Amino acid sequence: MEKSTKIFVAGHNGLVGGAITRALKKAGYDNLILRTRAEVDLREQAAVAAFFAQDPPDYVFLSAAKVGGILANSTYPAEFIYDNLMIQTNVIHQAYVHKVKKLLFLGSSCIYPKLCPQPMKEEYLLDGKLEPTNEPYAVAKIAGIKMCQSYNRQYGTCFISVMPTNLYGPGDNFHPRDSHVIPALIRRFHEAKVSGAEEVVIWGTGSPQREFLYVDDLADACLFLMEHYDEGEIINVGVGRDLTIAALARLVADAVGFTGRLTFDPGYPDGTPRKLLDVSRLSRLGWQAKTPLKEGLAATYKWFRESLRAQK
Repeated sequence: MEKSTKIFVAGHNGLVGGAITRALKKAGYDNLILRTRAEVDLREQAAVAAFFAQDPPDYVFLSAAKVGGILANSTYPAEFIYDNLMIQTNVIHQAYVHKVKKLLFLGSSCIYPKLCPQPMKEEYLLDGKLEPTNEPYAVAKIAGIKMCQSYNRQYGTCFISVMPTNLYGPGDNFHPRDSHVIPALIRRFHEAKVSGAEEVVIWGTGSPQREFLYVDDLADACLFLMEHYDEGEIINVGVGRDLTIAALARLVADAVGFTGRLTFDPGYPDGTPRKLLDVSRLSRLGWQAKTPLKEGLAATYKWFRESLRAQK
């Protein structure tokens, strides 16, 4: 990509899109196309078609998505499948219509089967049943992968699909009910510290194992792959290491400065027992994550506190 090339970052106000936008600007790309939902609702076919016709980009980072944690996925399954299907279908199709040079589609590690062999290799896709709590979201993402591959095969497009592991970092959603595990824990421990609470209850048993990638590392990987990867097969992005939710909770408590008790409530679902990506394909290309978990948690908590001060 030349520095002056037109690049559309779909979902630039979100966690991933924000990180990609920061990475592009830092790298000297100064011709970014950024639109809020109020300006272009990517779920609306006519709106997306008009947007591409008016200002067709050369490259597209498709990071716009309806996302959330286990509770959000369980509570709003219709929204998770509808919104994601519509967003990706409209953007991918218009990228083909307007001859975009390359599109990068962001998927998710939840596309893999619930009881997938560990670590999860790219070829394990569709080898078994999905985790029920996020099946609508996973099905939508799988449809996006297959749409990119189908357009490549039939139309000769260059649409690549990137599967990141669990993400966290500045710009995350810290909603008390709809957030993912790290921002949910940060908020809960912060509120407990401020209120002087002696205990924080963690949803689930604490036994599931998860891998976490700092979102700015993902953004770096996306720019790397846009330059160095043209294959139709999906490619995983992660750190290649995982830990239990219980161990994660203790790390987050330390980052926040909460010194009380941690208890676990098995009445809430655990989700998939383990989710660790095999990142050997990406490693062979020459990319590895740089941000240690403790460092990333500290940076994320700092951003959270600054966002709270900004709201006052």
